[in-house]
Amino acid sequence: MKELPVAFLHRMKNLLEDEYEVFLREYEKDPVRGIRFNPLKCTRETFLKCFPFLKVASPYSPFSYIFPEKAGKIGQHPLHHAGAVYSQEPSAAAAVTALAPQPGDMVLDLCAAPGGKSTQIAALLQGKGLIWSNEIVRNRAQVLLSNMERMGVRNGVISSCGPDQLCRGLEGFFDCVLVDAPCSGEGMFRKDSRAVEEWSPEHSASCAVRQRAILESAAKALKPGGKLVYSTCTFAPEENEETVLAFLQGNPSFELLDIGLSGGRPSMGKMWRIYPMDGGEGHFIALMKKKEGESFLPPPYRAGTLSMEKAARALWNEIMKTPFPGNVEQGGNYLYILPEGIPSYKGFGVLRAGVQAFEIKGSRLEPCHHLFMASSPEAVRNRVDFSWNAPETAAFLRGEEIDVSSSLKGWVGVSVEGVMLGFGKASGGKLKNRYPKGLRNHV
Repeated sequence: MKELPVAFLHRMKNLLEDEYEVFLREYEKDPVRGIRFNPLKCTRETFLKCFPFLKVASPYSPFSYIFPEKAGKIGQHPLHHAGAVYSQEPSAAAAVTALAPQPGDMVLDLCAAPGGKSTQIAALLQGKGLIWSNEIVRNRAQVLLSNMERMGVRNGVISSCGPDQLCRGLEGFFDCVLVDAPCSGEGMFRKDSRAVEEWSPEHSASCAVRQRAILESAAKALKPGGKLVYSTCTFAPEENEETVLAFLQGNPSFELLDIGLSGGRPSMGKMWRIYPMDGGEGHFIALMKKKEGESFLPPPYRAGTLSMEKAARALWNEIMKTPFPGNVEQGGNYLYILPEGIPSYKGFGVLRAGVQAFEIKGSRLEPCHHLFMASSPEAVRNRVDFSWNAPETAAFLRGEEIDVSSSLKGWVGVSVEGVMLGFGKASGGKLKNRYPKGLRNHV
């Protein structure tokens, strides 16, 4: 068993009573691993074809499965590169399931890195509405951006901004807000020894102060009738139930709703706790609704005049079968396809809005990786498809040139099992690889 802090064990014994010994025995086991398939890019049938050893579905998301420890790592699997899957601890998916965003909703994920919950929200939105993902720590926001791109999210905004600044600027705009708050990480003790080393009662108390401040900011961003989910991966009552009750006491325009999740157990009637013996590492979730308040409907952000529109249209029509989008904007040396209905996003530390489609290289344009990752295979004019275990797939992910039909010319999409993986440029029966160097496999 992992050596756990004495103060933590004493509190858990008082909290769990008869289940305390069951809880302790879980720490003699390996952590529970999970994998979630991405319906934006992949069907369940394709997913299970490539991972036939997955037998146990997770109760916390309709897209999630328990990933056996003996199955190894998935980071180099072609479907992972293609954004068809996301490695996510099972109970971590429960917060978005409780939020239940619907296609067309405007959703804010306020503490979003590394992107597990944001990409799960994007899957539920089905390309409609908006997922605004914020992470105040800049280098973590870059990881968030990379995951959103890999998972093919088209209708996303990624920002690195203080929660209060962002929520004041977009007051009353969102239908749903998720606060997966930074916490003392007690639910990670079984899988992360650093979480054990960094834990202390004082750390937990300081987390509770910060969590309450983030919740107060989040409340501003929600429109009347909107839903707010507060979640943590800790067991500490001061970071969980006590934080929620203090927030509700100070914000009478909010009411607590019953979650009724499958798996886990209710706490204080309507809030929800997941322990290691429930098939996850540990999570707390509370669902609230804003009964009244001010709504804010800013005018949609409108892109300025596109100086390279003629070149952009020509390249788009060369690559894609679908009509050229009308919401394209230049930002630096790139052209972006902006999400529909996006509010003004200046001043919020936005790293990316929408899809990075084209790179400006002097007087010409070249396509970007994100354009292909966010496109359906059917929308791409020229494409080659390989099985997940084909030698061509492995070669492509290593950045190598691969053989293709001599009839293919110019920009060509590459897919694996019908899921977009990247692109290259074909000439003379060879495809020059454009898979980003920083993402490539090295074996």
